[in-house]
Amino acid sequence: MRVLVTGANGYLGGAVVKQLRVSGHEVIGLVRGARAPGEGPVRTADLLDPEALTAAVRDIDVVCHLAGLTRVRESVADPLRYFAVNVGGTVALLRAMAAAQVGGLVFASTASIYGTPDRQPMSEELPDRPPHPYAASKAAAESVIAAQAATGQLAAVVLRLFNIAGGADPDPTRIVPRVLAVAAGDDPYLAINGDGTAVRDYVHIDDAATAFAAAVAHLPDSGACRRYNIGSGTGTNINELVAEAARLTGRRVAVEHGPAAPEPPRLVSDSRLARRELHWQTTSSDIATILRDGWAART
Repeated sequence: MRVLVTGANGYLGGAVVKQLRVSGHEVIGLVRGARAPGEGPVRTADLLDPEALTAAVRDIDVVCHLAGLTRVRESVADPLRYFAVNVGGTVALLRAMAAAQVGGLVFASTASIYGTPDRQPMSEELPDRPPHPYAASKAAAESVIAAQAATGQLAAVVLRLFNIAGGADPDPTRIVPRVLAVAAGDDPYLAINGDGTAVRDYVHIDDAATAFAAAVAHLPDSGACRRYNIGSGTGTNINELVAEAARLTGRRVAVEHGPAAPEPPRLVSDSRLARRELHWQTTSSDIATILRDGWAART
């Protein structure tokens, strides 16, 4: 199939482009600027430019929609921008797809939409309780996609991603790059909120990319929108992450504990539905592999 990947020059987008090509698809990257996601054809368009979007989706079978804004704190400071891009951009993309009769969509969403559920591990049956504008904007985009699918013009899969990590992660604010930066001597210490016992679910970037290829291969019938959690199903706390990084690198990882932050104590995925219906499974999402690949990408 001819698959268009929005946000193709991003951290996850580049991995998805590569995996889709490995899976035998003809992949076209959609980017805002001139920088190309590796080799292969690229089209240029802004999500808020309807005319450019209409041209970009021409002759496409499926769109993997990864473009958008993703920083939580930034969304709190500038919520209108997040809704304009993440929701308005998705609306514009769906309009362009409808005009070009593109009938398949795979959407990159976030597990943060669930908020802080009491039930662990977290399944797709949990109610939505987005705790910040970023999560709310992604939840709203999901609602738009489901509504468009209900018209019968679209078959859609929504992937709610947990904490993507590993490889050449360019975001220095995420925990794995921060830990490795201390191990490398680039930062003097790792600042930790509280006692370091907060548990998160980390999924390797390559495993996340294979989920998109699996979703493209298992799109539902037109008129349906399916949602799946994409995570490892294993929880790792900050202290364990630091200890494993020190063991793998042979370097000391200094930490400095600050006051506890109002954050969920444990967030771990139940991804059995994706395993059952998409035939997807993780192969590299143990924390040792994630850290080893991240460390190799730095050296």
